[in-house]
Amino acid sequence: MRIFLIISIFSLLPFFAAAQVGSQEKEKVITTRILFLFDASQSMYGRWQSDMKITIARKIMSDLLDSLRDVPNLELALRCYGHTKDYPPQDCDDTRLEVPFGPDNVEKIKYKLKTINPRGTTPIAMSLERAGGDFPSCSSCRNIIILITDGLEECNGDPCAVSLALQKKGIFLKPFIIGIGKSFKEQFDCVGTYFDATTEKQFSTALNIVISQALNSTSCQVNLLDVKGNPTETNVNMTFYDKLSGLPKYNFIHSLNNKGFPDTLVIDPLLNYRIQVHTIPPVFIDSLELTPGKHTVVGVSAPQGFLEVRTEGSSTQSRNPILCVVRESGKMNTLNTQFMYTREKYICDVYDLEIMTLPRTYVENVRIDQSTTTFVEVPSAGTSIFQFPASGYGSLYLKKDNSLEWVYNFRGTGEQEVIMLQPGEYLAVFRSKFQTRSMLTIEKNFTVKSATMTKVNLSMF
Repeated sequence: MRIFLIISIFSLLPFFAAAQVGSQEKEKVITTRILFLFDASQSMYGRWQSDMKITIARKIMSDLLDSLRDVPNLELALRCYGHTKDYPPQDCDDTRLEVPFGPDNVEKIKYKLKTINPRGTTPIAMSLERAGGDFPSCSSCRNIIILITDGLEECNGDPCAVSLALQKKGIFLKPFIIGIGKSFKEQFDCVGTYFDATTEKQFSTALNIVISQALNSTSCQVNLLDVKGNPTETNVNMTFYDKLSGLPKYNFIHSLNNKGFPDTLVIDPLLNYRIQVHTIPPVFIDSLELTPGKHTVVGVSAPQGFLEVRTEGSSTQSRNPILCVVRESGKMNTLNTQFMYTREKYICDVYDLEIMTLPRTYVENVRIDQSTTTFVEVPSAGTSIFQFPASGYGSLYLKKDNSLEWVYNFRGTGEQEVIMLQPGEYLAVFRSKFQTRSMLTIEKNFTVKSATMTKVNLSMF
């Protein structure tokens, strides 16, 4: 029977949005927790190169543990499988957490590894599933699983399906796999990233690479490009999502350093990211895949300019601010709402505006250009005062193209109403609720001019 040894590493990252806010401020301390998932099945007594597989694995583990002894903010734990029940018969529930998480666990784990004896079968899928529950709840922890095994699944489980399902839930990341002996790349491609190691030295080197990648972050730089392709855009939030699970992992407000270059971000290299840049409308980087230890630069077109809506001949806001709805040209979905006399940043494009005046003001094909402010001016409203003889029923219309466009329904309480209207020709219609004949409906035509007051008396006389 061909003998091989496999080590697989799973990095479990519970959601945390570790905002990077500058070198002047102290970064949030993240505790790294490593769970060793160790194969102690009967086949570990088999020979591989210089000794039995169990002996080689113990030595490599012991050396690795010693190297981790003084790593700050690190906790370790150990789960084994195939070590409590003899084979045959096969017991596919043979997996147990031997050393729970805690500080200074190196000696406890080394002792447990020395005392366990290979006995049973290899329930990899079940052990991975159980290992997911070995991490106590922690909002500031980075959780890693290292799987060490000498064979494939023997209990009809599906490690690929378990890995994919738990990755989608955000419980752990795409694993690394180190195979010793025959290449099992085809079988393990669905589980994670595969490494071949045909000698003990290659195995040790590959393991050190995997550990280094698991314990260290990698830098990247996001360039927000203007219309000329230069990385000058900045000061907007970016959300980094785990592309597989869809969960948000980081939020960074984009910054330029004191030399005018985009700031360097330090993030976990074990994820494939989808980045949403929260411009209006948002822009996306569909995929960012990092190479551990290598600085990565990625860019996205995000040219922006400003929009401000105001009234003609006035540079100050009225007492009652008016809301403006902004949409992409030709589309009905609302992108943003902003008040008049406020300046808002948008991606350079063409937009349609709906300004909440009475009646509504629609402005189409408003162009936003790079680093400039587009001003949209609407006529100043006029003040219309409506006086009623009694409570009743009525409404207000704008005369437009030989037709009437509804503007407003009166409250009907009989009390005076003051309404700010855009300049134009209007018709007010009213009937007292005490009148039972439609013929007694009152019609009043009137004109509204900017910054003027108009009184409309809706009495019959």
